[in-house]
Amino acid sequence: MARGKLRIYLGAAPGVGKTYAMLSEAHRRVERGTDCVVGFVEHHDRPRTEVMLHGLEQVPRKDLEYRGTAFTEMDVDAVLERAPAVALVDELAHTNVPGSRNAKRWQDVEELLAAGIDVVSTVNIQHLESLGDVVESITGVRQRETVPDEVVRRADQIELVDMSPQALRRRMAHGNIYKPDRIDASLSNYFRPGNLTALRELALLWVADRVDEYLQQYRGEHNIRSTWQARERIVVGLTGGPEGRTLIRRASRMAAKGSGSEILAVYIARSDGLTAASPKELAVQRTLVEDLGGTFHHVIGDDIPAALLDFARGVNATQIVLGSSRRKTWQYIFGPGVGATVARESGPDLDVHIVTHGEVAKGRGLPVARGARLGRSRIIWGWLVGVGGPALLTLLLTHVDADLGLANDMLLFLTLTVAAALLGGLLPALASAAVGSLLLNYYFTPPLHLWTVSNNKNIVAIAVFVGVAVSVASVVDLAARRTHQAARLRAESEILSFLAGSVLRGETSLDALLERVRETFAMESVALLERAGDTEPWTCAGSVGDGRAPKRPEDADVDMPVGDHMALALSGRVLPAADRRVLAAFAAQAAVVLDRQRLQSEADQARTLAEGNRIRTALLAAVSHDLRTPLAGIKAAVSSLRSDDVDWSEEDEAELLAGIEDGADRLEHLVGNLLDMSRLQTGTVTPLIREIDLDEVVPMALGGVPDGSAELDIPETLPMVAVDKGLLERAVANIVENAVKYAPEGEPVKVSASALGERVELRVVDRGPGVPDTAKDRIFAPFQRYGDAPRGAGVGLGLAVARGFVEAMGGTLAAEDTPGGGLTMVLTLRAVAGRPPDRPELPDVPAQVTR
Repeated sequence: MARGKLRIYLGAAPGVGKTYAMLSEAHRRVERGTDCVVGFVEHHDRPRTEVMLHGLEQVPRKDLEYRGTAFTEMDVDAVLERAPAVALVDELAHTNVPGSRNAKRWQDVEELLAAGIDVVSTVNIQHLESLGDVVESITGVRQRETVPDEVVRRADQIELVDMSPQALRRRMAHGNIYKPDRIDASLSNYFRPGNLTALRELALLWVADRVDEYLQQYRGEHNIRSTWQARERIVVGLTGGPEGRTLIRRASRMAAKGSGSEILAVYIARSDGLTAASPKELAVQRTLVEDLGGTFHHVIGDDIPAALLDFARGVNATQIVLGSSRRKTWQYIFGPGVGATVARESGPDLDVHIVTHGEVAKGRGLPVARGARLGRSRIIWGWLVGVGGPALLTLLLTHVDADLGLANDMLLFLTLTVAAALLGGLLPALASAAVGSLLLNYYFTPPLHLWTVSNNKNIVAIAVFVGVAVSVASVVDLAARRTHQAARLRAESEILSFLAGSVLRGETSLDALLERVRETFAMESVALLERAGDTEPWTCAGSVGDGRAPKRPEDADVDMPVGDHMALALSGRVLPAADRRVLAAFAAQAAVVLDRQRLQSEADQARTLAEGNRIRTALLAAVSHDLRTPLAGIKAAVSSLRSDDVDWSEEDEAELLAGIEDGADRLEHLVGNLLDMSRLQTGTVTPLIREIDLDEVVPMALGGVPDGSAELDIPETLPMVAVDKGLLERAVANIVENAVKYAPEGEPVKVSASALGERVELRVVDRGPGVPDTAKDRIFAPFQRYGDAPRGAGVGLGLAVARGFVEAMGGTLAAEDTPGGGLTMVLTLRAVAGRPPDRPELPDVPAQVTR
């Protein structure tokens, strides 16, 4: 019996319409005559979903009892007995009630598929097992019901059911997902815009990966080698030469012209590891391509054009970017070159771009030969084996009564020559070959003990021995040299990779970089020296080490110039010339780090001065009106009371005194905010953190707003928070007063709190005009008032002071849109471990065992 096919509707979040889409598909199939039944569908009291069940045959559910409570689950046996062509099974990640046939619903689905029944099911992205930790870190909710990723990946069809966060929150606000009593809590917790956006991105990325798997699987099954241009993938062929940067930037401009384009830079090295590529240049190019959003790949291949084309077709590339050849004209006698070969063999499915650059026809260059540097002890042993070994072997063979024959004697001497090459290099091996040939001639070639050879065959044998010995010694010595070069290049690559990584990570510590130089080259001290001019004295910009750092480059064991007026000075030992290339990279990076530090310091100073100037200008503007207005009212009231020309009644006097008191209160509030902002600007706010309950602070913060203008919803089960009580009270008061100021008449501001993971959120919700996204950050800046706020309503410091106090306590303050209109201020604080918070109810898939 053929296995059934599985189709899954994957939702980005609860409520996007997975079940509705599944039922719509069922109606389409029934209309086409397909035998389709409902194995298990949960409509969650959503009217539109419940209507879609009409007209579909539903297999009766199985009744189960657990701990005195009745539950219903899908009756797998009944579905198997009914044997439909297609069965609808909702909520694939659901956990069955204990006592069911299987522990998980996806296991029920596996039985239906094994019986040849096609299944259509649904699941949310947050229920995939591999994403459990990610979803918990985003939403603060641990998904108790999960399904293995492999179960979903094996589906024959996966259809993403998506909806923008704003549209989903509107559906929620209109009551299309949950009942009215759960709407506010859901919008404030799980269904926040940030949560929904992150879940949507997870779903899109997961499905995109699955689409790539489908495409690669199909191409493999059908042996498709040509490129399918589903999206632009641009492969950049690098040689390690300086032209690589030009090619990468050119490819980046090409990719920018099309949405979703990818850049893949590939460097192809020969399998023998011998190359003229500069590790430093490759590290720079790797950093460049990663900065531009591409990826860097290192491929081994002796046939470079074939390896490049295989790589491009393997990643389904659509374009290849290569540079014009650096070879000189006469070098084309060795072949047409990589670019021409790739263009000829690419076929019609790959576009090949040959990009000109400044290195065209300047020559490719050859690798620089370097000595093996085997060390004194190895060279001594090589000479001992190469010269003393043949003498000892001759002594042994002449005093042992065993006629091995000239051929075997030569093999023994050849073994010593190879050993000398392995230990000491080429020169000891050549000496061993010379000494061995003379001893073979004198002691083992007739006539014995004479430097002549009577038999011509023996002359040939000795000549062959010398030739083979020299050849083998040369090959062994070359291999030893290449091994040493490869090891050295690997070490240099690791060091340069560290430098490139530090650039990518944005590390700006000069001392850390100098310490890395000291450790890498085993130095006692390292200093970065600079001077203003050629005749000016040297000054130390930074130094590390146990010993005394050099004050001048002349005093150092090693100095590496960086430009005209800067040098890296090292003390401890003299470095070989081969190490100076890597040291030059370190020196250049040290200069860049120093410049970055100074530029950052200057930028910070300029920002501080600009902020100070802006605050002074704004303060003058505020004083000119917002402070003078209450002062003018107070002065007018006082002058009127002191006037002898008017006989004021008690009511008039009371009204004038009330005006004086109101003006004084406004002045006190404005001056208090000004002083608070001054403390924040000068960094003198020192919170006294202690553990308190929110219901001790929030009610006290509402004393400055009219009665009935705010509603409180602070659960007593909330965990305690670590805050400064005074600062928190002042911050909440400013936030609530601002919300009341903009709230419509008769619409009280709602102040609610909830626990999410290791944090507690306080939300202040108003139904006022709201704030556009472009202005949400600006309203927290000092002396900013959004829109047509009435003059005299404040100097625009309330929210700035509130955010400053909250951040000083380690919390955050942000603005969000209120569904249906308005603005919501979200104040997030760190919860104190101890009292467990109420676990939010999981949306859409409540666990049946807790009903």
